[in-house]
Amino acid sequence: MLGILAGAVFSQAAPAADLKIGFIDAERINRESAPAERATKKLEKEFAPREQELRKMDTQIKALQAQLEKDGLTMSDTDRRNREQELGRQTREFQRLQREFREDLNLRRNEELAALFERANKVIKQIAEAEKYDLIIQEAVYRSPRIDITEKVLKSLAAEK
Repeated sequence: MLGILAGAVFSQAAPAADLKIGFIDAERINRESAPAERATKKLEKEFAPREQELRKMDTQIKALQAQLEKDGLTMSDTDRRNREQELGRQTREFQRLQREFREDLNLRRNEELAALFERANKVIKQIAEAEKYDLIIQEAVYRSPRIDITEKVLKSLAAEK
């Protein structure tokens, strides 16, 4: 009985010896790849005007708040109330614009990441076919550095334009 069990185990293990497995570190590709760096620069350029506008608005709100704190005691009740209302209105507008900015930025970042990983998956598939990999994984609890093909993927992505 033990001989039959051992034979079954070894007959299953023999094909596994020919199995070629690779691993890619998706976070490294997201951080270090040339397309990721281009996407980051593109997003920075695209969102810079809105970010500058938000900074300008924040400065104005802080100046209004400082003026209100400084001159609030000497102002008439009507002036103080009007300035407080204006400060509240500007603060709400700033928070709304800031929230929209974050949402738009996250949406665009996700679009760029999707495009990056679409290109990366094509490169990974090309490497897998060219080097006869049976399996390439992206997440693992443990992996040996000898199966990590992330560097090959990064080089291939850098070669793309």
